[in-house]
Amino acid sequence: MTTTPQLRLTQPIDADPAAVWAVLTDIGAAASTLSGVDAVEVLTEGPYAVGTTWRETRSMLGMRATEEMEVIEADEPRSTVVVARSGDVLYRTQFRLEPTERGTDLTMTFGAAMPERRGLRRYLGAALSSLGLRAAQKAMEKDLQDIAIAAARR
Repeated sequence: MTTTPQLRLTQPIDADPAAVWAVLTDIGAAASTLSGVDAVEVLTEGPYAVGTTWRETRSMLGMRATEEMEVIEADEPRSTVVVARSGDVLYRTQFRLEPTERGTDLTMTFGAAMPERRGLRRYLGAALSSLGLRAAQKAMEKDLQDIAIAAARR
């Protein structure tokens, strides 16, 4: 397996970590909170915890895709890790909440792991992953802004 470069973005939020955590983990409301999410179908019952799964539909680069997401780590209200698998690619997103004097710094780290490609597929994959990484960064930036707005309202 090879890993793509990771994206790491931090958003200052004028809300305490508990309010940010509440927004971040309210999966049922994600489609109304995050402007980049078209639909969410929660697949497990109960509160947000390791094992929570959902299907999330997003539109990106003119295409619409639905991925199944799963929480693999949850340390309320400090951090959580969510993974999604698309074909032979594993996507991993980590959120860290750090208290600050004015509220919270929310840091999102995103990366992917995929099988090693050879020949022409390697070069094509590199070009596509570069384009995908730029699109993912824009989507992540918008998600963080949307979370900040929702948490500040609480």
